[in-house]
Amino acid sequence: MRLDVGMLAYFRDMADEMTARFGISRAEAVARVNARCGDLDISPYPDLMCHEDPVFRAYGAYYLPDAAGRLPCGDEEYDRGTDVASPAVRPRPAPGSPAWRLAE
Repeated sequence: MRLDVGMLAYFRDMADEMTARFGISRAEAVARVNARCGDLDISPYPDLMCHEDPVFRAYGAYYLPDAAGRLPCGDEEYDRGTDVASPAVRPRPAPGSPAWRLAE
């Protein structure tokens, strides 16, 4: 997807959050961002998705929703209503998929 400088920074912040919070490689974080957002029609910064912090989006790219359909987001108060004890991690994008842009 083509991104302006602002949106590219937003997605890089998402990847930074995933590497810091979840201990995954940069390559995997970028692949997860690409898998979740690569097909979206993104406007120049600030796109509508920017009303949420990159941390929130990073959690959505890493975890699956709980039984109630809620995702943890890293905000202690919000996460009180979410099953954060054992959230299910989304499967990594398949090896060789277009989501992988960096070498592992």
